[in-house]
Amino acid sequence: MTRIYLPTTIERVRGLLESRTIAPDPEPFEADGDDEGAEYAALMSAADVSTSLLDGPGRRVVLVAEVSDASAPLALSDLVAVHADVADRPEGADPDEDLAWFGVQEIDSLV
Repeated sequence: MTRIYLPTTIERVRGLLESRTIAPDPEPFEADGDDEGAEYAALMSAADVSTSLLDGPGRRVVLVAEVSDASAPLALSDLVAVHADVADRPEGADPDEDLAWFGVQEIDSLV
């Protein structure tokens, strides 16, 4: 299994809740190793891409999943965590600001 970090938006997470799957687009990030530093780098790279998906102020969202094929559609059951901003970010906000961690069971309250 491979851990992936998929940049997305709140709107796309709503779609995931409805359809139970989401396409891995844009391409997810994988950690270049098993250590926390590599995982953090993959998470923050995905957060940067999530920012580019926003049409103005909004929240960065990164879905974390364990998958056997990173190019296959991601199922809700593949998720192991969600990282997101706790509130909408103004344009020009610090790109290095950390994301909050949410358990998969908290997705409904996140959206």
